[in-house]
Amino acid sequence: MPADLSGTWTLLSSDNFEGYMLALGIDFATRKIAKLLKPQKVIEQNGDSFTIHTNSSLRNYFVKFKVGEEFDEDNRGLDNRKCKSLVIWDNDRLTCVQKGEKKNRGWTHWIEGDKLHLEMFCEGQVCKQTFQRA
Repeated sequence: MPADLSGTWTLLSSDNFEGYMLALGIDFATRKIAKLLKPQKVIEQNGDSFTIHTNSSLRNYFVKFKVGEEFDEDNRGLDNRKCKSLVIWDNDRLTCVQKGEKKNRGWTHWIEGDKLHLEMFCEGQVCKQTFQRA
């Protein structure tokens, strides 16, 4: 059975966020500000239907999807690109592949112990983040 990722999560650590943002083409000033933020992630899970809110003092991002169904994703507030996204379960890991301008782009969420882990990848850069329940 897939993991239950529901909850409110606060960022604990982030590794290579700068490299990931560079791969996305995010400008210098935005990268410097974004590195200082401690976003909160709110995940609502109902079976295979998800709503994920990522909130910070700079920008908020919202995505809604159903596992196994491709959808159009508008990354306004992130890198302002549109892509086709497909989210699947890979054992207990929720994995998204995003097809668009940037190659090899996507993310994976999973729970290990009492922590939520997120790996975001784009064009060879990988950012690893860890969250704890708020």
